[in-house]
Amino acid sequence: MSASQQRPLPFGHEIHLRAHQFLVDEAYLLDEARWEDWFALVDPRIAYRMPVRVTAMKAVEESSVQTMDHFAEDHYALRKRVERFATSHAWTEDPRSRTRHHLTNVRTFAPDHPSEAFAVVESALLLFRSRGDRDEPSIVSAGRRDVLVESDRGLRLLERLITVDESVLRTQNLAIFL
Repeated sequence: MSASQQRPLPFGHEIHLRAHQFLVDEAYLLDEARWEDWFALVDPRIAYRMPVRVTAMKAVEESSVQTMDHFAEDHYALRKRVERFATSHAWTEDPRSRTRHHLTNVRTFAPDHPSEAFAVVESALLLFRSRGDRDEPSIVSAGRRDVLVESDRGLRLLERLITVDESVLRTQNLAIFL
């Protein structure tokens, strides 16, 4: 049974509170460009993915025509992105983007296999992004499905599936983290 077919945990449940706190803290680190601190929240088995949205007719299941991703990254690829931000070669982020991650509609679910995950979290993300003073700011709206695991250092992000609400992205690039 998928998370969205289950009943979400109550908002006052300890698992929901910890998962929600994790997402808020993560958003803060991303907005403050604290890439190394953010990367420390990523599990080594991470699957970080954003499929390209396809507008399909009702008779066609959207997932059946999804054949590519804007990105599909693992721990190594995310590490390289973080390391690149610390160099003078991250041209897509010079000047650095000013971002604000707005998280809402956070729903937490008990995992199908509690021995493998702490929680499954669905949320809505509205990302405001501004760069420099000449370009128009951009907004990205998306849904996220995260799988969090417990580690000896607290919660870690094991999986993130980002489902953008547009078929055509109107942002300059995807050098930022969602």
